[in-house]
Amino acid sequence: MAGTLSPEALATVEAMDLAITCGYAGMGLGTDTLELVQVAESLGYRQAWVAEAYGSDAPTVLAWLAAQTSTIGLGAGVMQIPARTPAMTAMTAATLDTLSQGRFHLGLGVSGPQVSEGWHGVRFTSPLQRTREYVDVVRMALRREQVSYAGEHVTLPLPDGPGKALRLTIRPPRPDLPIYLAAVGPRNLRLAGEVADGWLGIFFSPEHSADMLDAVRAGREVRAASEGAPAGDVMAGFDVVVTVPVVVTDDLEAGRAAVADYTALYIGGMGSRKQNFYNALARRMGFDDAADEIQDLYLAGRPRDAASAVPFELADATALIGPPERIAERIGRYADAGVSTLSVAPFAASTAQRAEVLRTVKTALGASARGGGTSRVGR
Repeated sequence: MAGTLSPEALATVEAMDLAITCGYAGMGLGTDTLELVQVAESLGYRQAWVAEAYGSDAPTVLAWLAAQTSTIGLGAGVMQIPARTPAMTAMTAATLDTLSQGRFHLGLGVSGPQVSEGWHGVRFTSPLQRTREYVDVVRMALRREQVSYAGEHVTLPLPDGPGKALRLTIRPPRPDLPIYLAAVGPRNLRLAGEVADGWLGIFFSPEHSADMLDAVRAGREVRAASEGAPAGDVMAGFDVVVTVPVVVTDDLEAGRAAVADYTALYIGGMGSRKQNFYNALARRMGFDDAADEIQDLYLAGRPRDAASAVPFELADATALIGPPERIAERIGRYADAGVSTLSVAPFAASTAQRAEVLRTVKTALGASARGGGTSRVGR
């Protein structure tokens, strides 16, 4: 239980923020999402993160939410790098930050080869270098510098033509608005630490997270050295945001079943047999046999069987499942592992039940911190 945490860990729990992960529009997202984000805002949740894949786009949904909220931070989780030029992303980020009065958080990700090449028509080559250059140009544009850049993947303006270096015409409230990277593999995690202000994690297990956060920390050390920063905690100010499915139930097997389809989709079907970042992550966590079986079944066109093959141990490692007191104990482990923002993906049958999940997690966070019931709120 929470009492087993060290005093240092308890202090970390008290400092941990909450967010809500909204998912994709058109897949249950509508007035339900607006209502849940407004509930989260009323509870003091710090952020709301909106995803995109090859359906709804994140910026449109975020603009809609910005018009109907006032304090909660609004994050793109993520805007896909192959979907937009870096200049277009900077324009969108500046616009959203202006409309939301400084509440926007820019999450970026390279997506995967199937979406990048199959939907956007962009080769999934050199994703690390492409991301590095992309972030460089976005930051230049948001600082309202004249954008002149010569990289391996991004060149602005184009040579031998009429183009000239241009400057963003609007002044965003925050030229240094926070940039987050979605990352799964070790090299991309290191890059996130080096070039971003936060990391967006998924399928995060506190018990298997040391290597992931060590990679982020290594990137932070590179950044600190390059900036000549004084010695200190290189992770200070860096936001570790992890999306966590939450199922409040006394029936642990029912909780496993509730997240099994989601887990099977990512581990079995998100990518090809040769290149599935989430399958590789499950293997690094020690679930090799389960990863094999889930992927084999999913790629054979048997997604229900793949979901049935998700073991409780894997679901429990990467989600919060159980009654409130068990969830409170698990939240303490996330804080102890170094998570600064826990982004709740509420799994329940109705809007009212999903809202109750948000309330339960808020209460559980307070219980984990020994009755404080309060976390830092704001943007």
